[in-house]
Amino acid sequence: MEMSVEIVAHAPAFAVVAETVADVAAREALLDRAMGPKRKTKSSEKLRRGRRPSEGLAFVARDASGGVAGTVRLWDVTLGEGGSSALLLGPLAVDPSLKSAGIGSALMRHAIAEAARLGHAAILLVGDEPYYGRFGFSAARTGALAMPGPYERHRLLALELVEGALDGAEGTLKASGRKLKAQAPILAREA
Repeated sequence: MEMSVEIVAHAPAFAVVAETVADVAAREALLDRAMGPKRKTKSSEKLRRGRRPSEGLAFVARDASGGVAGTVRLWDVTLGEGGSSALLLGPLAVDPSLKSAGIGSALMRHAIAEAARLGHAAILLVGDEPYYGRFGFSAARTGALAMPGPYERHRLLALELVEGALDGAEGTLKASGRKLKAQAPILAREA
């Protein structure tokens, strides 16, 4: 009896998909594990607080079991007073037990491609240039821009999706995205 062996290409151990409401608790727990308790005190958080991510630009990486293994979101900002619009990327986080599996890179590539597809002109972030430089980010175009609150100037990086998008950009980044809707109070019913 002759046996045939079929060679099957291995599917990636994760898939990058749009974030859903059902992912919120897992995303927040992942961010706490990956970034620690001080994550909500960062300057970038001031631009995200009370806002929704830019339409169509919130993603998670799901592992083989469907769990959230990574996350990235992009936010609408204005470059200075009355300046042009751009996106602020972050946070990018991967489950600490899955570091170096390519999840962060896949999330970055997907987020950049989707932002470009949706017609955005530039993405900014606060991060390490040695990591984000491989995706085209640098501090070369951010010298006249600032974050609200404390940050390390050399870590403010940008990527132009449209050449010249950051020409003349100056001032402090301002949140410009859709605001979160206030939750209606839940009234206790009397028995």
